[in-house]
Amino acid sequence: MTTKPRVSKFRIRRSAAATATGAQGMAGAQGMAGAQTASVAQAGHAPGPQAAQQPEPPRNGQIDQTRAEAPGTSIDDIRREGLTGRELRMARRVAQKHGLAPTSDFDAVRLLRARGIDPFQRTTMLELVKGDGAKARGEDRVQLPQTVPAPGHNLPTTETSPADRRAAEIVGIQRDIVKRRRRKMLLLFSRLAAFVILPTFLAGYYFAVMATPMYASNSAFLILSADGSGGGKGGLGSLLPGQFATGQDAIATQEYLESKDAMLRLDRERDYRAHFKQPWIDPIQRLDPDASTEDLYSLFRDHVKIGYDPTEGVMRMEVIAADPETSVRFNEQLIAYAEERVDELSRDKRNDAVKTAAESLEQAKADRRAAQERLVSLQEGTILDPEGEIASIRSLINTVELQLQEKELALSVQNNNPRPNQAKVEALESEIEVLRAELERQKRRLTDAASGEKSLASKTAAIQMAQADLATADLVLQSALETMRMSEIEANKQVRYLTVSARPVVPQEAAYPKVFENTVLAFLIFSGIYLMISLTASILREQVSS
Repeated sequence: MTTKPRVSKFRIRRSAAATATGAQGMAGAQGMAGAQTASVAQAGHAPGPQAAQQPEPPRNGQIDQTRAEAPGTSIDDIRREGLTGRELRMARRVAQKHGLAPTSDFDAVRLLRARGIDPFQRTTMLELVKGDGAKARGEDRVQLPQTVPAPGHNLPTTETSPADRRAAEIVGIQRDIVKRRRRKMLLLFSRLAAFVILPTFLAGYYFAVMATPMYASNSAFLILSADGSGGGKGGLGSLLPGQFATGQDAIATQEYLESKDAMLRLDRERDYRAHFKQPWIDPIQRLDPDASTEDLYSLFRDHVKIGYDPTEGVMRMEVIAADPETSVRFNEQLIAYAEERVDELSRDKRNDAVKTAAESLEQAKADRRAAQERLVSLQEGTILDPEGEIASIRSLINTVELQLQEKELALSVQNNNPRPNQAKVEALESEIEVLRAELERQKRRLTDAASGEKSLASKTAAIQMAQADLATADLVLQSALETMRMSEIEANKQVRYLTVSARPVVPQEAAYPKVFENTVLAFLIFSGIYLMISLTASILREQVSS
């Protein structure tokens, strides 16, 4: 690739001035030659070769007006040319080389131009070597301007000026750049047509002409709880709306409908595989006759789309099939599967909530029955009221002690008399002995009732413990009954209902394929692939070339 030459405005101005100076010098020389020829003709003899080459001798008092007024030979004209410092230094070196003694750089330019020497002509090493040999042979390099006498007519030169030559080269470079750009644009459009436009056209043709129309039926349903609340027992749970309480059930139902289990069940009951094996479906959408379960499941995921909105609690399902009636039939069957799944989930929750409460109630009943039987067995082996029996014994002891004290006082009174009544004394002593014997008997009876393994006190303690156990069993049984009742209430709250808000309707027009959207998507995909490959190739080319 050729680079565009950079032309300095000063060099152009200098070249133009030098050209003008050379042209005027040539004109002056031609004028002098014409004068010499005329003088020779007037002398009456033809000029010979040596006479033509010899210059006319200078005349005293005459000045060559053409050379004196030639443009570019005065200091002011040279200053107006705008020469650079490098050019002026070059002119001084050339003047010193030719034996001139300029007073300044501009004077060096003036002296060189006066002698017909171009001060800015570059000299190569070969010319310097040849110049030494030419000087040795007495030859001098031709300097400009020069007059070239030639017989006949002197025709103008066919060589163009440097400015015109540079302009022609610039135009050629520009034409080459335009040609190269056109070639690159043509290659770019060819690649785009081959890798982007043609595949996009084929994809659009398939979607518009070859693809089998697919019909979609839409339905919407949501899961509700029995109490219509968040399902919590107070606190934050009671403040949450119902869709957040049933969110886990909705997610579980969605996962089940999108699972392979639901697909296999639909295939068993509605022959889902045979529907997409029909020969009138296009080959791309048709299921292969020997397709595996994984292929069928991949097609099922593409043709059954389920979405769940957690803010509203609504599940939306779209089922795609090759004909409208089959699409609606598949949709209704999947809704029935969802209802069964919701019932199973709520039934498991109810059973789990009530099972523990029922087991606790049965255990409380068994413990209460055992406590009652123990109390009855204790009461059968002894008197009905051991405590009352002990109290009566203590009452008798108190009565005997009071009587014994009275008799002892009466005996003391009789003994204090000077002449006591012997009959009363004996009677009182006899009564005191009887009362003491009775008191001892009652005390032994009380001791027997209060001590020993089979005493009334031990039996009373055992009966009291049995009664306490029975009371505790009654409390536990009452708590178990209350828990059972609350569990049943909570189990009823855990019941979930699937409510279909929008039933599937037989579609009248095909929903797929979407020609425009799919074509634009194919264009974007092919463009992205082409762009990635182009960037990768450019980076690899740059890395290899560097």
